[in-house]
Amino acid sequence: MTDKEKIELLREKINQADAIVVGTASGMSAAGGLRFYYQDDDDFKKIAGGLREKYGVDNLFNAYYDPRLTNGEHWALLLRQIKCLYEIETPEVYHELAEIIKGKNYYIVTTNQDAMLYRVFPADKITRLQGDVRYFQCKNRCHDKIYYNKEMVYDLNGKIEGDSLPEKYIPKCPYCGGEMIDWVRSPRFLQGKEYEREYARYMNFLRANMNKKVLFLELGVGMMTPMFIKEPFMNMVYQFPDAFYVTVNPKHAIIPKEIATKSLDIHDDIAFVLKEVLGKSTVHLKRDDKENIFDSERIY
Repeated sequence: MTDKEKIELLREKINQADAIVVGTASGMSAAGGLRFYYQDDDDFKKIAGGLREKYGVDNLFNAYYDPRLTNGEHWALLLRQIKCLYEIETPEVYHELAEIIKGKNYYIVTTNQDAMLYRVFPADKITRLQGDVRYFQCKNRCHDKIYYNKEMVYDLNGKIEGDSLPEKYIPKCPYCGGEMIDWVRSPRFLQGKEYEREYARYMNFLRANMNKKVLFLELGVGMMTPMFIKEPFMNMVYQFPDAFYVTVNPKHAIIPKEIATKSLDIHDDIAFVLKEVLGKSTVHLKRDDKENIFDSERIY
């Protein structure tokens, strides 16, 4: 099947679907230009400050998990990252996804923690499987609440000294007095009432549509955590009688033989694919070199 034929088939499946389940991961945001997680770009340099040269780190993912950083330096990185995400322009790929599924019966599940989806789609159409950096939680999980952090993030960015947040400013839990952390997937992730409410909403959508024409559209999902989106999508396509699976990923558009007749693999940049589905020009876009394609399995 040619690339053009694949786009035509994807467009056909979108138009015919009674329900669309979209799964987005790091490749989606990367296609829109948010690449500081793995790339030494201007955004990363702004976030890292002097820590970039001090520790020889060249992307946020490596810096974030570098054991040499002090707790204060880790907080400085985190606070600058979250502030950057509050201020960054919404990637075009999210607007184009919204245009594609406008008026359809859809639901979105994501492992992204950057909250870009919330700028374009209603909150009740989204389930965050790995949390959201816009919220803090108690590190000890002493109580079941997450805290919207925008005001605190901006305030604490002004208190960073020499690429480190002084100990006295590190956010503390209002109940136990322990340290707060970002509400993202980790061994201490608070999988509490908010998480369970969102997950139940996702399950309810699946149950309500499982016997209809369901399109599972997977955008930029890698192989680091396939258990959240990729494997469930594959399993549901295998089980649901009239489901179809489309995976868009330059490196990890994988289809098991068991669902080969109910699937479509598109090994291409999401930014190109979405524009092509909409019939828009892609002449201004530039593809990555084959040796430098974004590797979404390194993150999320």
